[in-house]
Amino acid sequence: MFRFCGTPFLKMNILVIGCGKVGSTLCNRLSAQGHDVSVINSNQEQFANLSPEFTGYTTLGVAIDQDVLRRAGIENCDALAAVTSDDNMNLMVAQLAKEFFHVPRVFARVNDPKKNDVFKDLGLETICPTNLTVSTLCTTLQEGSSASANVGNHTILMYENEVPKDFVGKRVSEINFEDDEVLVAVEHTDKTVSRMFLTNYEILKGDKFIIARFAD
Repeated sequence: MFRFCGTPFLKMNILVIGCGKVGSTLCNRLSAQGHDVSVINSNQEQFANLSPEFTGYTTLGVAIDQDVLRRAGIENCDALAAVTSDDNMNLMVAQLAKEFFHVPRVFARVNDPKKNDVFKDLGLETICPTNLTVSTLCTTLQEGSSASANVGNHTILMYENEVPKDFVGKRVSEINFEDDEVLVAVEHTDKTVSRMFLTNYEILKGDKFIIARFAD
């Protein structure tokens, strides 16, 4: 166990499949954070997307080839992320990693929303950029500024909402939120934040709600 920027940091061996824009950016960030990163790609030229500071390993080959996976270190990796632009490739590699090599954590990028449920039914943790973008845009258009995060198989949207005038002076317990919404915190006019866990805060003029909602 290490500490990174003052917080607990567990160094991991991570195998990334794909070195396009998504894969290379992921590799660069994970490497900068101190993880041991290995990346497989079928196009030698795309390894040029990696930053000069990247300290990991590159393997040229087709990722569904078990020998290629072994050369890249799959037998010793803690997590695998299949993030190529080919959904079928991501699915096959993720299944191999999970069922044959027994990698503890396996993630797959799914570009086609129709395939997302199929991946999930196979027990894979997925990230669907299309669903994420649509959910974030819908929330932003309707509610205001927002951000998102993936937790397990779920996408959680976080957004900020102006508090209606008739809520001022009321307690949080008096407010009825939607079933899929959770009030996480309240931001005050001085930009300080009060967390709402196990509190019955009295709402003030100028407050803003910070709300979490499951996107799927």
